[in-house]
Amino acid sequence: MSTGNGIAATPFGVASAIALLSGVGACLLLPALPLWPLLALLLACGLAWWWRGRHARWLGPLLVGFGWVGLHVAVVLSAQLPPTWEQHDIAVEGRIVNLPQAEMRRTRFQFRVDDAPAQPLPPLQGKLLQLSWYDDYGATEPGPRAKLQAGARWKFQVRVRAPRGLANPGGFDSERHALAQRIAATGYIREPATATRLAAPHGINAWREQMSARIAAAVPSESSRYIRALALGDTHALGEEDWEILRASGLTHLIAISGFHVGLVAGFFALLASGLWRWFPAWARWMPRPQAAGIAALLGACGYAAMAGFALPTVRTVLMIAVVVAARLSRRPARVVDSLALAVIAVLLVDPLSILAAGFWLSFAGVAWLVWCLPHTQHWAKGFLSAQGVATVGLLPLTVI
Repeated sequence: MSTGNGIAATPFGVASAIALLSGVGACLLLPALPLWPLLALLLACGLAWWWRGRHARWLGPLLVGFGWVGLHVAVVLSAQLPPTWEQHDIAVEGRIVNLPQAEMRRTRFQFRVDDAPAQPLPPLQGKLLQLSWYDDYGATEPGPRAKLQAGARWKFQVRVRAPRGLANPGGFDSERHALAQRIAATGYIREPATATRLAAPHGINAWREQMSARIAAAVPSESSRYIRALALGDTHALGEEDWEILRASGLTHLIAISGFHVGLVAGFFALLASGLWRWFPAWARWMPRPQAAGIAALLGACGYAAMAGFALPTVRTVLMIAVVVAARLSRRPARVVDSLALAVIAVLLVDPLSILAAGFWLSFAGVAWLVWCLPHTQHWAKGFLSAQGVATVGLLPLTVI
């Protein structure tokens, strides 16, 4: 299995991660999507070569990435609303997912249509919609749209269309965003007076919204919106001026919940478990202290990632922590670069369209840059300051882009 450098021969090493990422990117750069039978054939051949190939093993993950993301794109595009169903008012029932974003004259939110045969629009059963609720002209209060809450079930009259956007250079690519988010249609509420709430909010997003409201009430100062962003990943209260200040100061990677925050929480849980095992040494008879600390760290990371809505940076960190914990449970050494490669492979296999988001490149490029440049030191303060300086300088080009 060894080829001398120890990289190319590893099935899930750095070379495989780079090849998988290259295959995903190559497919997404095509002007047209190949036929799905060809994509399925490439995926099958890539899996076989990845598993059994002895020479040029990187070719396997390259084909897997190309075929896997192509099939994902084909499925997402086929799920979007057909043009024949546009320009019609449709009654839909479903649940609000994630946190609604209230603005001056409208509220934007994501709406998951119920997957039930009774839905009058078969192409949208179980699909995700991006909707907007506009105020009536001349209204001075938010009106009924203020009652929109994450996790609540509603019935709306909507007018929707397939995701479309402007193709201006340098502008926001709404079609790419819709593709990455698996949004089947975009639209707005028609006849707001007929909107009916069918069930009270529940679930993790409803809890996040409740906690955000409690923080806003307990901290009425200007810092409240930053606390909500740091604690819950709720950035909806941050205005464009706030983002401009954060971009100018290079702090956009810290304001919302990122891998750094998840790592702090995981470290706290690991220290807590380690302290308990030291306090009750008899517990080590059924589980050694290092393994218990690793499991506690992973559970804490998963819980905090759920609080943040499983954003990409948090998922990446959880996957890296899971790799380290698995290595510790199996009593095998795990290098940081191997953990990073495994995290890249896991994220791309779970969601190959994640590379369409800037957060993917900022997350993995930031960690890779830290691994490459960070000096080895035993002094925690020097290591912390060095990490912040290296991350700020290294991510500056990507942030500008």
